[in-house]
Amino acid sequence: MTTSPLSPARIWSALFILLLALGGLLRLLDLTDPPLDFHTSRQLRNSLVAREIYYNALPSATDEQRQLATSFANAVGKYEPPVIETIVAYSYFLTGGENIAVARIWMTFFWLAAGVALFDLMRRVASPWAALIALAYYFVLPFSVQVSRSFQPDPLMTSAFVIGVYFLYRWSEDNSPLLSGEGLGARSTWKWAILAAVFLGLATFVKIVIAFMAGAAAIALVLFTLGRDFWKSKQVWAMAAIMVVPALLFYVFLNQGRSTEYFFAWTLALMKLITSTDFYTKWLAFLGTLFGLTIVFLGIAGALIAPSRMRWLLIGLWIGYLLYGLTLPFQMYTHSYYHIQLIPLIVLGLAVALNPLTEYVAGIGGVGRVGFITLVVVVIGYQAYAARSVLVAEDFKHEPAFWSEVGDAFPTDAHVIALTQDYGYRLMMYGWRKVDLWPLATELSATRNPDKDNAAQFDELTAGMDYFLVTAFGQLDKQPGLKKILDTYPIAIQGDGYVLYDLRAK
Repeated sequence: MTTSPLSPARIWSALFILLLALGGLLRLLDLTDPPLDFHTSRQLRNSLVAREIYYNALPSATDEQRQLATSFANAVGKYEPPVIETIVAYSYFLTGGENIAVARIWMTFFWLAAGVALFDLMRRVASPWAALIALAYYFVLPFSVQVSRSFQPDPLMTSAFVIGVYFLYRWSEDNSPLLSGEGLGARSTWKWAILAAVFLGLATFVKIVIAFMAGAAAIALVLFTLGRDFWKSKQVWAMAAIMVVPALLFYVFLNQGRSTEYFFAWTLALMKLITSTDFYTKWLAFLGTLFGLTIVFLGIAGALIAPSRMRWLLIGLWIGYLLYGLTLPFQMYTHSYYHIQLIPLIVLGLAVALNPLTEYVAGIGGVGRVGFITLVVVVIGYQAYAARSVLVAEDFKHEPAFWSEVGDAFPTDAHVIALTQDYGYRLMMYGWRKVDLWPLATELSATRNPDKDNAAQFDELTAGMDYFLVTAFGQLDKQPGLKKILDTYPIAIQGDGYVLYDLRAK
């Protein structure tokens, strides 16, 4: 029996390919614009680490370039293994040098690959039409477009996580009740077990924060599939070892100092936030700005009404997300990219919630069906246009030249302290200069040290410094005490966007 060229399967397959193309196209807009469009400090941090790897592998690099690149990389927080940085750094050899386009292409590829797995996973609990509408949200949501193309570990972490969950679900579907490991069913599910563990383990290794949701997914589906006798399964123990050991070795044994520092600085020091109802209000409101609260609630509703296997998975994932949020409370309402893993979770629930509606529409004809399809196309088109507009709204191509000028404004051997953007990463990236940092006046600093007066410590903080560089004038306005002190020093150089004060004059 042959398939009609206009059969439903061919139609939704073609629409799926169109969505993949649209998702890829959106993420490759402004391909070579400097990575200053989204959480600048995080993208520049990855760029500096990739630079170190690239220059250390580049035969023509000078010793000075290698030393500078290494000093820059050592100045940023190395909390995760440089997985994506290494991939991008060696890809620079294909482009003849550092090129942010390489990172964006890789990130886009990972996100599209995860989209394929996500679509097939949704099709197991919903119609292809509901899955397509939910997948459109995954691809064209403006926040999704921005975060999934940004040069940081999170897109790779989330993509590996989605693929791992897909294979875990396949393992649960195909798993035999035989626990001895000798039955045909048990042998045939080993491939799913290994694939699930490898990808979930990779996600956790790339960035440990996904462990909450990866662990929740594994626990939920293992308990659903095998019940309380799960401990008898060799596959379960193999999955646990593959998922846990690599991350355990890196974060606990090889990088213990950084991991401990991160835990104390971002978890213990800020844990007091979860005792306030204001924290939960800010968290929910922040999610509303990223996803739309109606969509978030639909995603949760879908989790509650999903078929049993998917329901266990989705509820487990929501519990994992909640525990994750309570562990890193400050980031929950300040750092949008800390919610990237919520995108596929919402999409899975959304497909379930939309399924009854799409089935109803499929059973009607005429104006009703045409109107519904038109509405869906208009909404997808609008969101795609909004995502495109966000990307092209600003042009950062002038930034490298500006920071190169700033870097040339003071001698290479000068000791400089700076009130500057992004922890000095822009100056390191484009000006090839490293400076000491004057503390910023931020919500985080106010939360940690509400009574601290940096200006009162001016002499202590600037001891041994030759110059004071200011490029963040908004920050200077927030610190009138510092501004008053700097006005007593002569200006060594003043350019368009920066001022260099001479601290040696007094």
